[in-house]
Amino acid sequence: MRPPVGWIGGTLAAALLAAGPVAITGATRPEADYQVYAVRYATLPAFPTRALVAGADSARRSEVAMTVWLLKGPERRTVLVDAGFYRDEFIQRWRPAGFRRPSEVLDSIGVPPESVTDIIVTHVHWDHLDGADLFPNARVWIQREEYDYHVGPGGEALKPVIAPADAAMLKRLGDAGRLQLVDGDDREIIPGIRVFTGGRHTWASQYAAVRTRSGTVVIASDNVYLYENIDRHVPIAATLDSAANLAAQDRMLRMVSRKDLLIPGHDPAVFQRFPTEGRDVARID
Repeated sequence: MRPPVGWIGGTLAAALLAAGPVAITGATRPEADYQVYAVRYATLPAFPTRALVAGADSARRSEVAMTVWLLKGPERRTVLVDAGFYRDEFIQRWRPAGFRRPSEVLDSIGVPPESVTDIIVTHVHWDHLDGADLFPNARVWIQREEYDYHVGPGGEALKPVIAPADAAMLKRLGDAGRLQLVDGDDREIIPGIRVFTGGRHTWASQYAAVRTRSGTVVIASDNVYLYENIDRHVPIAATLDSAANLAAQDRMLRMVSRKDLLIPGHDPAVFQRFPTEGRDVARID
């Protein structure tokens, strides 16, 4: 049986008492400012650019930064956007350079895994979902349509885009009462953080808009792979709907306080454009 889905009708505290996945509507909550960091845990050094930018020359190669985003908020709220990966099957298949578990990189900068309170999973691909169970106390937020489309009632993978180990892991998180199912577009799921759909990287991929002292930052994740997608207004190569992906890019640009606060999912230039706090950490402000 699929874990029961409930509804939040009042405070976040009520949701935390509920077992199993909980569908989230757009409840109004107090505003909160976050500090935002990009944290790299590995690199794919020569990835085909054509797999990132629609229509790119097939001879081009791009460095891909494997990144999670750390949002440090008030009242010890520590949020990740995406969780990276760590299972050996992915390390052996992709042979990333400089790989460290995302939890180890975060721990090295003073964020122990047990301190992470929330993880916003933008979509079910291995390099964004697989590391969610490295953080033992985190609530995991994912779109309900994304979950239902990819994960069966027994935790089986319904589509090839989700790894069987990750589908089973989501089911375990739901059974443990740690999975929050977000009900659609433009929802404030945590004070100061709203999620949006429409990027169409996967069935119901989402991205996050975060309130900071510098204004609104949008963590696009794979709904925008590289700055090149934004600068040339070109859709990502891996999308279910190119027109919808471009519309999502335009929407993100309207959300951010400055164009440079729209952060693509895998561009190593993030670590050049923003102040760095160590080799693999950039402060987004």
